[in-house]
Amino acid sequence: MRKRLEGLLNIRATEVPGLLASMAFFFCVLSALMVIRPAREALGVQSGLDTVRLLFIGTAVVTLAVNPVFGFLVARFRRLHFIAATYLFFATSLLVFWGLLTFAPQATGEVSGRVFYVWFSVFNLFSTMVFWALMVDRFSLEQSKRLFGIVAVGGTLGAIFGPWFAWNFVDTLGTANLILISAGFLVLAVVMATVVARLQPESPAEAAAQDPEGPPVVREDEVIGGSAWDGFRSVARSPYLLGICGFVLIMAIMATFIYFTRLQIVADMAEGMDRRTGLFAQLDFWTQVATLALQLSITGQIMRRLGVGVALVLLPLTVSLGFIGLAMTGAFTALILLEAAYRAVQRGITRPARETLFTVVGREDKYKSKALTDTFVYRAGDVIGAWTEGLLGRLGGGIAALTVAVLPLAAAWAVLGLWLARQQSRRSPTVAPRHAPPKTGAGANASG
Repeated sequence: MRKRLEGLLNIRATEVPGLLASMAFFFCVLSALMVIRPAREALGVQSGLDTVRLLFIGTAVVTLAVNPVFGFLVARFRRLHFIAATYLFFATSLLVFWGLLTFAPQATGEVSGRVFYVWFSVFNLFSTMVFWALMVDRFSLEQSKRLFGIVAVGGTLGAIFGPWFAWNFVDTLGTANLILISAGFLVLAVVMATVVARLQPESPAEAAAQDPEGPPVVREDEVIGGSAWDGFRSVARSPYLLGICGFVLIMAIMATFIYFTRLQIVADMAEGMDRRTGLFAQLDFWTQVATLALQLSITGQIMRRLGVGVALVLLPLTVSLGFIGLAMTGAFTALILLEAAYRAVQRGITRPARETLFTVVGREDKYKSKALTDTFVYRAGDVIGAWTEGLLGRLGGGIAALTVAVLPLAAAWAVLGLWLARQQSRRSPTVAPRHAPPKTGAGANASG
C-alpha cells in the first residue's frame, strides 16, 4: 500500500510528515487572511473605487518602507525568530483593530477603515511571502516540483474555510470578532512553522547518510547576515531575479484588473457593510471550492508532467481566454468563472511553479530578494493595474478596452515565463537523482 501511494502521489514516505505540516501551516495562514478579507473588501467599496486606487498607492509606499525593516530582521536574527516575529506582529496589530472596533466603535470611521485596508494589503503579501520563503528554504528543486502543488491544496482549504466561516458567522459574531479569529490562526501558524522546521534534521552528515536526495539541511542557529538592503542590490544585479520581478509585476496588473471588475459588480448588487461582507465571503467561498476541485483533478499533475515552463504559461493563457469570454458575454457568471479559473491556476499551478524559481538561488535571496519581489513589486503592479483600469473606465472603454490591454500583455507574460523556466534549468544541478519513488501505474512519469 505504501508503494502504491508513493507511486500515485509521487511522495516518499519520509516526506509525508513535513508535507502535512507544511499544508497545515499554509491552511492557518490563508484561514487568517480569508476570514477577514471580505471585511477589507466591504470597507474598500464603502470608500469608493477612486479611493481604493489611492489606497493602492499608499499600500505600495508602506510596503516599500517595510522591506528594509524585514531585511534587517533577516540579517540579524535566526530564521524561525524573524518568521515568528512577522506573524506575531500582525497578530498583535489585529488585536489593536479588534479592540478599537469592540470598545470604541464610535472612533471608527472612514479614516480607520482606510488604515485597515492598507494594513491588510501589506499583511496579505508578507504573510504568504514568509510562508513560501520557508518552503523554498526547506525543499529542493526536485522536491518542489513534486510537492509544492500538494502544499498549495492546504492553502486552498484554508481559503475555503475562511470565507465559509465569515459567510456563516458574520451575522452572529460581527465583523470585529472575525478579526479575533484571524489573530488566533496567526498564532497557530507560528506553531506550525516551528513544526515544519523541526521535522528537518540539523546535522548535515546525518541527513546525507539517511537520505542523500532529501531536502537541503539547514541549521536554525545560523544567522543569514548581510545588509537590510541586500535584496534591492541582488535584484538590480541579476537578470534572473529581474525576470521574476517582471513576471510578478504583470501578474499583479492582471489580478488588479479582475479585482476592480469584481468590486464594481458587488457595489452595484448590495448596500451596507455586513451585507457586502457576506456577499464577498460567498464569492470567495465558491471560487475557492472551484479552485480546490481543479487542484484535485488536474492541476497537481501539470508541473510534474509538463515542466515549470508550461506551468508558468498557463496563467497568461487562462487570463486571456477569461477576459475574451467576459467581453463577449458581460455576465456575472463569466466573472465568477474567470476569477475561479484565475485563482485555481494561480494558486494550484503558477504559484508553486513560481516558488520553484527561488530554489536555485542563495538562501539570502530566498528571503531578502523574495521579500522585495513578492511585496513591493507586487504592490507596484497593483498601482499600475488600478490606475490603468480607472483610466480605461473614464474613457468609456469598459471590459472590451480591458481585454484589448490584456492580450498583448499576456503574450509578453508567457514569453517571460518560458525564459525563466529555461534559466532555472540552467541554474539547477545536473546530477540525476540516485533514487526516486517507484513509478508504477498512475504514478508513471509523474516526476516530469
